[in-house]
Amino acid sequence: MFSYRRTPELPTREEALTGRAEPLFSVPERHTVLGRPLTGPYPDGLEVADFALGCFWGAERTFWQTEGVWTTLVGYQGGFTQNPTYEEVCSGRTGHTEAVRVVFDPSVVSYAALLKRFWESHDPTQGFRQGNDVGTQYRSALYTHSPAHQAAAEASRAGYQRVLTASGHGEITTTVLPAADRPFWPAEAHHQQYLDKNPGGYCGIGGTGVSCPIGVAAAPGE
Repeated sequence: MFSYRRTPELPTREEALTGRAEPLFSVPERHTVLGRPLTGPYPDGLEVADFALGCFWGAERTFWQTEGVWTTLVGYQGGFTQNPTYEEVCSGRTGHTEAVRVVFDPSVVSYAALLKRFWESHDPTQGFRQGNDVGTQYRSALYTHSPAHQAAAEASRAGYQRVLTASGHGEITTTVLPAADRPFWPAEAHHQQYLDKNPGGYCGIGGTGVSCPIGVAAAPGE
C-alpha cells in the first residue's frame, strides 16, 4: 500500500477530487470472519466507532480480533471526495484517511478499551505516515459518534501524550473529529477483511511499545 505523492500534503476542499454521487462498487453482505452484516442498520444496543491508524488491512484485523466487536469494515474518511476509490485515495487528492468502522457491544467491550487498543497499535506521532507507509491517508485520526465518545477520545489523547512524553516520544498528531462531519465511505470488496483472505499479506501496524494507561480513556459515566 503506497502513496503516489512524494511529499504528503493535504488538499483543500477546492483542490480535492469531487468524486461521484454513487459508488463504483458494491460492499459484500457479510464479514468473512465474524459472519455478520458489514453495513447497517445494526442491532439495537450496539455502538459505532471509527479509527484511522495507518494501513487499514492490519488495523481491521486488530479490531475484529477484539472480544465484543460485532463487525468491522474498512473505508475512507476524513476528506472531501464522495464515494472515492482506493486509487483516488492513494493519489493524495481526496484528503481521506484509511479508516476502520468498528461496531461493538458496549456491555462486552467499552469504548475506552477500544481507544486503548487504538493507541497501542500504532505510532500516533508520525504524522502523514506509519512506518514505511507514507501518505496523507496513513495519518492517525479518531472519528467520534457521540459527545461522550468525543470527550473520551480527547481525554485518552491527553493521557497517552503524558506517558509518551515521559518515554521520550514526540507530539501526538492524531485528530479527533465528529464522524457526522466526516462521512465514512466503504472501501472495495477486496479490501474488506483482506488479511483473512490473504493471511500472509502485508500488515504495517506496529505501536510505540508504550502502554496506554488504563482508565485515561474513560467517558463520563463509564
